[in-house]
Amino acid sequence: MIPKLKYAEKNFILLAGPCAIEGENMAFEIAEKINDICDRLKISFIFKGSYRKANRSRIDSFTGIGDEKALNILKSIGEKFNIPTVTDIHSSTEAAMAAKYVDVLQIPAFLCRQTDILVAAAKTGKTVNIKKGQFLSPESMKFAVNKVRDSGNNNVMITDRGTTFGYQDLIVDFRGIPVMKRNNCPVIMDITHSLQQPNQTSGVTGGKPELIETIAKASIATGVDGLFLETHPNPSAAKSDGANMLRLDLLEGLLTKLVKLKKAVDEIG
Repeated sequence: MIPKLKYAEKNFILLAGPCAIEGENMAFEIAEKINDICDRLKISFIFKGSYRKANRSRIDSFTGIGDEKALNILKSIGEKFNIPTVTDIHSSTEAAMAAKYVDVLQIPAFLCRQTDILVAAAKTGKTVNIKKGQFLSPESMKFAVNKVRDSGNNNVMITDRGTTFGYQDLIVDFRGIPVMKRNNCPVIMDITHSLQQPNQTSGVTGGKPELIETIAKASIATGVDGLFLETHPNPSAAKSDGANMLRLDLLEGLLTKLVKLKKAVDEIG
């Protein structure tokens, strides 16, 4: 379904990278580190990075380094490391443009019910990763999946990223994993975004990165097909979503534990 997945039959998929493409050197540093780890652990790796951040709390928040520049960085990373890449799009007009550079088009959670963007992404022929809206039930995601399939594209994934819990928090309902797997497509858990604390009075989203390992382990135990997480060498200096990112030097230790857990879950059946 997704090109260049090396170990898809053996392990979970990992979609990982920085929240936004901040620059070429940073992006390549992160991609190389994750790719090396994933090769050692036999994990299929998809590099992620937003070429533009359209959903920001404040008008002065970082949005990107320029669309073409960021997309070219994503394309170069895919070619250099022979790995798939994923980025989010924000309107139907962006689908064909982004599809020239990446292997997977991601539909942001707030846009997962927008028919035009789902159809446009589907018609590119690329794999479409639909983030589950924080406001939607797991059962409702079948309609988003069907829009992609009814547009002639069976290459679709669902990614859970938590459900709204009050005004300033999210909660992960693991009952939704088997429900969404009934759609016969890969189901991914977005670890870091599900630990966000949105709508803070500062206008900067908060987070609980200390719970990354907890949510990741629970996701593997529940039977997800893959994990999504954002990582950065120095999250406190990241230009977007640093509050809920995993520090890059902690990634290998976490993934090593998760590979062992996946093996145990598979053996139990």
